[in-house]
Amino acid sequence: MEGKPDHRSKTGVSNSGALIRSGMFRRIVWLQLLIGWLPFWALFTTLVLTNHPNVSFGDASFISLRMIIAAAIVGLPVQRLTERFPWPTPIRPGFVLLHVVAAIVYAVTWVLMNSVIESIIRGELLLVIGIGMSSFISVGIWLYVMVAGVSYTLQSNARAAKAEANAAQAQLAALRSQLNPHFLFNALHTVVQLIPREPKIAAQAAEQVAGLLRTTLEEDRDIIPLSRELDFAERYLEVEAIRFGDRLRVHVDVTADARDATVPSFALQTLIENSVRHGAAPKVEATDITIAGSIEGRNLELIVSDTGAGFEESPGGTGLRRLRDRLQALYGDAATLEVSGNGNGTTARLVIPQEPVDN
Repeated sequence: MEGKPDHRSKTGVSNSGALIRSGMFRRIVWLQLLIGWLPFWALFTTLVLTNHPNVSFGDASFISLRMIIAAAIVGLPVQRLTERFPWPTPIRPGFVLLHVVAAIVYAVTWVLMNSVIESIIRGELLLVIGIGMSSFISVGIWLYVMVAGVSYTLQSNARAAKAEANAAQAQLAALRSQLNPHFLFNALHTVVQLIPREPKIAAQAAEQVAGLLRTTLEEDRDIIPLSRELDFAERYLEVEAIRFGDRLRVHVDVTADARDATVPSFALQTLIENSVRHGAAPKVEATDITIAGSIEGRNLELIVSDTGAGFEESPGGTGLRRLRDRLQALYGDAATLEVSGNGNGTTARLVIPQEPVDN
């Protein structure tokens, strides 16, 4: 067998799907809250200018900024409260009462916090009520509604994104579990064919198939290095070589940088198995299978071609259909698989992006 794959070790690539990290979530929360504070800053500035005509725009803006800072500081516990008491379905009276009380507490605390800040700046004890205590409390309640509303909205989006990621992982796991038995069945079929003719060689093949089975059970990642996939494909071809002998000739032309790229687990093996099953098996003459791989721009390009009998892809074909399903789940439309064949052979071209993809 030519072009023996590189056996250099490489750390595995983590399973796909983006999980929601708490640190990133909190940064998004406060970014949106910061944007949400801007209209209130403009409103407070307008109110100060309206009620105090002698105050300059700069002073009014600075006073409003201090009010916003006080509101933001008091808003810190509000986000914690929304995390501690998630939005229920259906809404319960106790949940509504909790937030009514919390809104009043927030509003009063905001008035006191704003008064403390002004007292420190002016050097005297002040109670800042601006346009009136009741109006100030009402504004504080609306501020509470904004902070709590944004927090609950983002938490809902985070849960939806996490549920979508979990669903994608479950789909990939199901597709992978369906794909593995498919090729193992074909490998076992090779062993069964050898038993009546060459039992000793059949026993050797059975041990090799057991090694392949062990690998499939231990490999639970969706994305792996191409070098590892090549190693697995070579061991699979060794099993098939027992059955075909000199009728199966394999050539590997994969560049060093391509070997370091990543592919979906069992993707290359599926294409090779396709060539063996539909190209080499029906043909009496020798069949050449060529495995080529290279980095083209930001993509890994894999081409598996054979000089076998050729075939037309069936819409109900199991292996290629499931591989396409996995590609869609992992990369969306960024990955492509093209298969073309005629009486002189079949060519499969697989393009895999090597950068994170937003599905």
